[in-house]
Amino acid sequence: MSWGTDLWDQFENLDKHTQWGIDFLERYAKFVKERLEIEQVYAKQLRSLVKKYCPKRSKEDEPRFTSCLSFYSILNELNDYAGQREVVAEEMGHKVYGELMRYSQDLKAERKHHLQEGRKTQQYLDQCWKHMDNSKKKFERECREAEKSQMIYDRLDNDINATKSEVEKAKSQLYLRQHMAEESKNEYAAQLQNFNAEQWKHFNVAIPQIFKNLQDMDERRTVKLGETYRSFAEVERRVIPIVSKCLEGMVTAAKNVDERRDSGIVVESFKSGFEPPVDFPFEDFSQNIQRTGSDSTIGTPKTEGGKPDPKHAISRTKNKLWLFGKKPKAPTLEDLSHLPPEQRRKKLQQRIDELNKELQKEMDQRDALNKMKDVYEKNPQMGDPGSLQPKISETICNMEKLRSEIHKNESWLAEVEGKHGSRGERRPSADVNHHTPHGRESPEGSYTDDHSQEHRSPPQPDPHEFDDEFDDDDPLPVIGHCKALYSFDGSNEGTLVMNENEVLYVIEEDKGDGWTRVRKNSGVEGYVPTSYVEITLEKNSKGS
Repeated sequence: MSWGTDLWDQFENLDKHTQWGIDFLERYAKFVKERLEIEQVYAKQLRSLVKKYCPKRSKEDEPRFTSCLSFYSILNELNDYAGQREVVAEEMGHKVYGELMRYSQDLKAERKHHLQEGRKTQQYLDQCWKHMDNSKKKFERECREAEKSQMIYDRLDNDINATKSEVEKAKSQLYLRQHMAEESKNEYAAQLQNFNAEQWKHFNVAIPQIFKNLQDMDERRTVKLGETYRSFAEVERRVIPIVSKCLEGMVTAAKNVDERRDSGIVVESFKSGFEPPVDFPFEDFSQNIQRTGSDSTIGTPKTEGGKPDPKHAISRTKNKLWLFGKKPKAPTLEDLSHLPPEQRRKKLQQRIDELNKELQKEMDQRDALNKMKDVYEKNPQMGDPGSLQPKISETICNMEKLRSEIHKNESWLAEVEGKHGSRGERRPSADVNHHTPHGRESPEGSYTDDHSQEHRSPPQPDPHEFDDEFDDDDPLPVIGHCKALYSFDGSNEGTLVMNENEVLYVIEEDKGDGWTRVRKNSGVEGYVPTSYVEITLEKNSKGS
């Protein structure tokens, strides 16, 4: 089918149709634009979501649990997925929307050109028709005038009263009109022939060619739409392999969740290395009561297995005194003795590894400076070898400091590992991080009822007293007992872990700072918040 032959008389309808085609193309381009904007917003929201749930962390806060690592792997995969949505939006913008808008401008210019050519051709044909019509009307008018002159001449020629001059004048007028009619006839014939030629050329050559150009333009527009439809789908198809990898990564992350490993990490993170508490011994408060002969056989229960009385547990207290003694704050923090043995060992090992890395850096820097110094000595024009000596000396000094720190921490580590290995097959302590039971609220923000003591730490004695701490062979006597109202994690230096309802021995009263010194059945001593315990003092110790 050809528009030029089949639609030779539908110029106005073809004008409307080609305009509709361009409008439809621009409508599809607008659809693509809104589609890529959705992708952009979607990708932006995904990245914001990933950033929200994957905040910046310090090295110590890096997750170790497989569930956390898998979740962060999923976040990374989701971030990559968001990147692919951005790629889709970018490709749609360049290869579909941008191409459609450029093609639309070209179509508008081409359509305008073809329609202008068609209108010019139509205007020229109309002009030819007007010339032909004017010559036709002139010929008709001259013929009527000639007929009128013929009638006048015939009337005068037959009139006997007409003079000869009148007859000759009418005759000459008749000849003139006939001549003019003949010229009009020839002109009309020429114009008619020209119009017919131009009309044939218009409807058989010019208009078919213009309509063919419009048809080709419209068909190219249709083909372009089909290509952009395919490009629209290809943009999505090209990212499917990467998106599939992202989804496979999420599935792999889900498979990497290992509950056994996470449980082991919990044990590794919170294992203290302490022994579980032993049974409380019987406390006989009736020793001072004078017994009769009948009940003289009732005596103070003996401790089983030769275990010493916790009130005088010298050896056990001495063994644990380094954890809770009145040690200066700085040395305690430096050797990490405030931590449980297992945690202390891990922290010391971590510190040694970091110091070794720093030492290696200093050694590399020293080697580099020495090489540079050798180069300067061989080529003095490159630099002064003496200018490097201060830096080399500083580096060597730093190395010595680091070696000293490493040696000191290794000695502490050897001490911890020696004590840890001497326990043999002893069962490690359970988790001592308890929470306040349901229905009972512990004090918030402080360990005492006094708000002025909200952030008060256990009392720190004079460091000069520390040297005499271990020389005292007599432990503090028991002056009463107390019952824990709440659990306390004992995370600060010199504090003692206790569980709710646990009974402890009081060996030193609160001196106004909100802390009471107590001793466990195992002989371990430390400070607990006074507001966390219910204290009962022995009668002979009150007021002393």
